[in-house]
Amino acid sequence: MLKNKTKVLSIFSCVASLTVMSSCALQQQSAETEPSTNSSINEVQISLEPLEPATVDISQKFDSNNVAQSQQVEAAEILADDVWLRLRNNMSFDLSTDNRAIRQQRNWFAKHPEYFKRVSHRAERYLYHVANAIEAQGMPAELALLPIVESAYDPFAYSHGRASGMWQFIPSTGKRFGLQQDWWYDGRRDVVKSTEAALAYMRYLHKRFDGDWLHALAAYNSGEGNVSRAIKRNRARGQATDFWSLTLPSETQAYVPKMIALAQILHDPESYGIHFPAIADQPYFESVEIGSQIDLAQAADLADISLDEMYLLNPGFNQWATRPDGPHQLNVPVANAPAFKTKLAGLPADKRINWVRYQIKSGDTLSVIASRYKTTSKMLRQVNDLQGSNIRAGKVLFVPVASKGAEAYVLSATERLNSKQNRTTLSNRIKQIHITQSGDSFWQIARRYKVNTRDVARWNNLGTTDTLRVGQKLVIWGKAKTTASNGRQLIRKVGYHVRNGDSLALIAQKFNVRISDIESWNGINRKKYLQPGQALKLFVDVTQASL
Repeated sequence: MLKNKTKVLSIFSCVASLTVMSSCALQQQSAETEPSTNSSINEVQISLEPLEPATVDISQKFDSNNVAQSQQVEAAEILADDVWLRLRNNMSFDLSTDNRAIRQQRNWFAKHPEYFKRVSHRAERYLYHVANAIEAQGMPAELALLPIVESAYDPFAYSHGRASGMWQFIPSTGKRFGLQQDWWYDGRRDVVKSTEAALAYMRYLHKRFDGDWLHALAAYNSGEGNVSRAIKRNRARGQATDFWSLTLPSETQAYVPKMIALAQILHDPESYGIHFPAIADQPYFESVEIGSQIDLAQAADLADISLDEMYLLNPGFNQWATRPDGPHQLNVPVANAPAFKTKLAGLPADKRINWVRYQIKSGDTLSVIASRYKTTSKMLRQVNDLQGSNIRAGKVLFVPVASKGAEAYVLSATERLNSKQNRTTLSNRIKQIHITQSGDSFWQIARRYKVNTRDVARWNNLGTTDTLRVGQKLVIWGKAKTTASNGRQLIRKVGYHVRNGDSLALIAQKFNVRISDIESWNGINRKKYLQPGQALKLFVDVTQASL
């Protein structure tokens, strides 16, 4: 483990919860939006060549004067000391823009210094790698702030819109940029692969929007189609087409100011009174070729690190072992890499995974056996040289098994789900189990248990657009029947800002009120669409509302 430097650097962190939350899966947010794209990989030519060193202003070009001034401040000493300071010295954006949206973000950061420490603690494993990857591509150093806005540098972040990883790729965009996703492995969470993909996507967006980084950032959040259409509308009206003049989703209108505010704070942290520990400007991990599948618990023992640390450095692996078909690389702390390589080389290939002999019983299927031993039917077919899925009772199968109990693999996908399902911050809730049936949907299940569809998804680490499987176990934290101690309702006036995906029905269900009452209180009609950020006043029985 690298030790934090004792000196501290004023800096920044993640996002303010304004009227409409960003689509990034920040941990303190419950409503994120899918960063969708509107073009297929087959429709565009994506150049993976590094960009030329940036020389343009944030809208059309960079301010080279800012770079020159920064580089004059003890550059050699700073570059050898702290990644944040290196980023600060290499910043390229013109940060002179100052408006209400940016000020709101800066004010939020200044009021939440404890959040900066959490972000820095997460980022210490990954920031050096991200900074180097950005620098190697000749891209703006400010892009290292993007995972703060997206996920607070949490590689396990997952949004209701199915965005995953610290760069928050949805499945389709991840596949578009070469990120594998299956039962064993999710490349969207792989620190190295997802960083490569995110920078490739940003290079493409930068080129598509003629070198305008604000347009590129907006498109990363809301989809390139949304930004292109907004530009086209303004051109048709003879209006300016810079980011600040476009009509975009509210979350995107907050997203870009967050990035600008973060960059401004990083550029001059002392002015905002924001401090957190420096991160050593040296590699935290080394990627080691392992050649074939290995039990992650065994790999952690070989590397002399905890299993949790192994998962934090290799968050792309979903299960107890690496993916049978690769990638065959593991990230281990730099200091531990030489001994790990030596021990790995001395480990016989047949000892990398534990095996059991399983005698097939009447009624068994490959899928049932695979589920019991936390592996896949494909793996069983490969190991046992089976051509199909037909098996016979009495025959023996070789089955790969984890070397430790499930409780040891606390950061595997299965154990993270168990932890999520057994944890709620809400009082007066009763845990219920729902086994999905044919035809079930999130909406039907939520309606049955009188809860919110997004809550059902969140409690089970799912997105609301995920496909439910027949027989899938879902945890529902249903509302307990409670009344005020004096037997009367406790009515309070509540201000509520509409979020993306909200409807009058969802809001009424959440606060246990009638749609007609919401209409009456706010002088609105259910035939008109609600707008994200729209303010509503509600009169709620606080003993019954789902707060």
